[in-house]
Amino acid sequence: MNIKTVLLAALLAVPAAGGAAESEIMLDRAPIDSHDVASLQRGARTFVNYCLNCHSANYMRYNRLHDIGLSDAQIKDNLIFGDGKVGDLMKIAMEPKDAKQWFGAAPPDLTVIARSRASHAGSGADWLYTYLRSFYRDPSRPTGWNNTVFPNVGMPHVLYQLQGVQLLKEVQEPAPGYTRTVARLVLDRPGAMAPIEYDRMVADLVNYMAYMSEPAASTRATLGMYVLLALSVLFVLAYMLKKEFWKDVH
Repeated sequence: MNIKTVLLAALLAVPAAGGAAESEIMLDRAPIDSHDVASLQRGARTFVNYCLNCHSANYMRYNRLHDIGLSDAQIKDNLIFGDGKVGDLMKIAMEPKDAKQWFGAAPPDLTVIARSRASHAGSGADWLYTYLRSFYRDPSRPTGWNNTVFPNVGMPHVLYQLQGVQLLKEVQEPAPGYTRTVARLVLDRPGAMAPIEYDRMVADLVNYMAYMSEPAASTRATLGMYVLLALSVLFVLAYMLKKEFWKDVH
């Protein structure tokens, strides 16, 4: 293969790459704050009540919730159902083989989902925040639900009673010099929560899932600041020592 052939292939590949980028779903920015303890606690409650029935978090222990201000009694009374212990992993009773038989595939573990979904389009938290707000009714799917972020998703919309039922409809939108037809999610039947309340609840849930994916992130950042401070002091001392050693050298 000569150099002209290589250059031609590279030029032809550029528009294709640009078209692929334009076709990607735009993610909404997740309004999360890892220092908002109240939000993390609300998110943990939502996660246990709505996600931990089918999805496990096998690499997370309940007692790590001490980091977000919960005591053993609060964890035991509000987040553990059955005879589980505070030191247990966040496992589920459903066996993977049974889940595969019932759903076609075992629901994935969610411990590090907020990290694994990160891409150039946005963080994993952005993906989760947009995904959990983008379900719509689709009678052609086995579950009756589909998702604009994850087309042909196998998971049903477990939060629909809170959000309501959305439909994907074509609507007319004004554009410079013309009117274009675009697909938009439209709330067809309201849920128990107003849209702003539902978005806030999802933000709390995503905030907790982002924390769960790396519970030591805050500690690591604090240690990093101390290390940089120590290195700065050592740099000053090393510079002063160097000047002392070389002061008589001409």
